[in-house]
Amino acid sequence: MPVGPDTFREFFGSCPAAVSVVTVLDADGEPRGFTCNTVCSVSVTPPLLLVCVDRRSQTLPSLAPGRGFVVNVLADGGQETAMTFATRAERKFDSVRWSPSAAAQGAPVLEEVALAYAECTVTEVTEAGDHWIVLGRIEESAVLPRRPVLYHRGAFTVWENAPAAAVR
Repeated sequence: MPVGPDTFREFFGSCPAAVSVVTVLDADGEPRGFTCNTVCSVSVTPPLLLVCVDRRSQTLPSLAPGRGFVVNVLADGGQETAMTFATRAERKFDSVRWSPSAAAQGAPVLEEVALAYAECTVTEVTEAGDHWIVLGRIEESAVLPRRPVLYHRGAFTVWENAPAAAVR
């Protein structure tokens, strides 16, 4: 039986996923960003990750090879930020505090609502169906002692039993 859009969404909606906001500065230096639950580790050496971006995203044109971006993994308390960045609104950054990344060409770091963040440089962009895969080299990262927000079956939840601090 072929898998249609509803079945596809139902399948992946049943898989709890971390919630991230991917941020970048556009060609005019304006901050852009979108909510993303498709972030994946690719390689430890060199440190690479990937994010998947809808081809209709207003942020996609700014994610060109050589450009900096930040993956902000959201913590408990970041749910409203996730909802804001899931829209196509122009003024998303009016409601969130951010600081410019030193390692990712000034892309916004959302430290107040982040569980962790990775400052990256785009190394490759590949078309994949109705999305684009953006491969990024992690230049710097930080992990904060907070609990993660997850997205599961259309709703946000918090992983209550997650360790609050990084284990090394």
